[in-house]
Amino acid sequence: MGSVPFSILDLAIVGEGESVSDGLAACVRVAQRAETLGYTRIWYAEHHNMSSIASSATAVLIAHVAAHTERIRLGSGGVMLPNHAPLTIAEQFGTLAALHPGRIDLGLGRAPGTDQTTMRALRRDPMAAESFPQDVLELQAFLGDDTRVPGVHATPGRGTKVPLYILGSSLFGAQLAALLGLPFGFASHFAPDALYEAVAIYRERFRPSEQLDAPYVIAGVNVITADTDAEAQEQLQIARRGRVRRFFSRDGEPLSDDDADFILRSPQALHVDQMMKYTAVGTPDVVQQYLDDFARGVHADELMIVFQGASVDVRVHALELVAPT
Repeated sequence: MGSVPFSILDLAIVGEGESVSDGLAACVRVAQRAETLGYTRIWYAEHHNMSSIASSATAVLIAHVAAHTERIRLGSGGVMLPNHAPLTIAEQFGTLAALHPGRIDLGLGRAPGTDQTTMRALRRDPMAAESFPQDVLELQAFLGDDTRVPGVHATPGRGTKVPLYILGSSLFGAQLAALLGLPFGFASHFAPDALYEAVAIYRERFRPSEQLDAPYVIAGVNVITADTDAEAQEQLQIARRGRVRRFFSRDGEPLSDDDADFILRSPQALHVDQMMKYTAVGTPDVVQQYLDDFARGVHADELMIVFQGASVDVRVHALELVAPT
């Protein structure tokens, strides 16, 4: 049993040679197994124009997985709010809450979740992130008992009080979450640099709210585990290659293993490995100790685990090996 609750950030991976349908089916399989093993929640992140990630329509994916599970909490980790009107998100997540009461979370980020060209295709205003705090408050009101837009209410949505979480990888998110009295999730599984400072600021400046009376920190961490250390190390190398392909492939042509390994032997690998700074690798006992130490060190109330693996079979086996029950 971990020292804090364990949850899962499922990246909705579409593996090599797989279809999007395969990737979405894997999400259901992961959620069903996680539910039986006692994980607290599963979140899905909004990404666009990424052929290896199938969670762009986050609310739709949550609805599908919720219909195939019974108890586990499901949510966004997160919805990139500047891509959307607050009313639209309130209606989507209000619908989810009406269909699956007490099981829906709404994590919010202010990044685009994509590149500049795709931002334009989304019709996103480049300045939309500047109004993120106001948009969060507007969304919160739509999900509450009142509205900040006279005469406009979210139906479904009104009165559901879907819990909000502020997500981020910088001090901005920490400060906003503290000011609004909301839980704070830090994306330390890929952007580790400001983790400790952000958590310290959040806890120091936290103001109680109707949703939350004390600070609550969720920290992201990667896990690569297997029955033997050799297997785990092999999966680590596969994960590192995957990151190299994501950042260095051009014109839709994936790099070969040899090309990826060449980059991983170069100074450019430092960026890849820095992103994976908080990664537990090894047999289950080694990983469990790492997770316990990490949670205590950062004063996390919950860990959001990203299980890295080349296939859904590998990922499911990994979540079984470090299950909280």
